[in-house]
Parts: sequence; structure tokens; C-alpha cells
Amino acid sequence: MAVPKKKTSKSKRDKRKANWKRKAHLEAQKALSLGKAVLSG
Repeated sequence: MAVPKKKTSKSKRDKRKANWKRKAHLEAQKALSLGKAVLSG
């Protein structure tokens, strides 16, 4: 039978979200700097 999952605490959820956002931000910065390097020649 299907059993509902335990509710994740706010801190756990926020931590995961923050970590994901941090990773995404780092990748975006890398891509941006690479693009700038390519454009400037």
C-alpha cells in the first residue's frame, strides 16, 4: 500500500535548494567567463 513520505524539514529543503542554486550559479559564471574570453579573442 502507498504510504505518504515523511515531510522534509524546512532547513533540509532549503539546504538542498541553496546547494543546487550555488552549483547553478558557479556553472553560469564559468560559462559567462568562457564566453567573454572567446569574444575578446
